[in-house]
Amino acid sequence: MRETPEDLAWLQELLERSYAAAGSHLTDIHTQRARLGAGAVVERLVGMHVFVVATVSSDGRVFTGPVDGFLFRGRVHFGTSRVALRARHLAARPTVSATHVRGEELVVTVHGRARRLDLRGADAGFAALTREHYGTGWDEWEGAPTAWAIEPDRMFAADLSVHAAP
Repeated sequence: MRETPEDLAWLQELLERSYAAAGSHLTDIHTQRARLGAGAVVERLVGMHVFVVATVSSDGRVFTGPVDGFLFRGRVHFGTSRVALRARHLAARPTVSATHVRGEELVVTVHGRARRLDLRGADAGFAALTREHYGTGWDEWEGAPTAWAIEPDRMFAADLSVHAAP
C-alpha cells in the first residue's frame, strides 16, 4: 500500500461524491452493502491489475484495450508505448475511462482525464513501483514506455458477490 492517510481521505470523498451523483441503475446494482470504501479498494488493488482503458479518437470513436494498471496514491496509473494509438489519443484528448473486473467480487471503474507522468521528476515514486514490479530496464522496452495517471472525476468500486445467491 502506497497511500497516505490524506490519499485515503481524498479517495473516500471521491467515492462518496461519485455515488451521490450516480444514476438509479448503477446504485441499484452497487448497493450500499456492495460498495467498497477507500481502504478496501486500496487493499484489493495492491500490485498490478489489468484495467481496460477507453480513449477517444479524433473522429469521436471509442477504443478500448487492456493495460497493466496500478492503484498508486489513490489514482489509477498505467503505461503504454509512446508509439501506441492509445498514447496518441491521450495526448490529444485526455478524456479517459478505465475498468477492472474480477468476476463478481470486484469491479472498479474510474472516469476522468489522463495526465502524462514525469517518471524522472515529480512522478518518480511511480517509476520506483514499476521497477519493483517489472525489474530494472522496464523503461528501455521497445516503444519507449510512457505512463499516465487518471485524475478522476468519478470512481466506483463494489464487491457484487454480496448479491450472489447462497
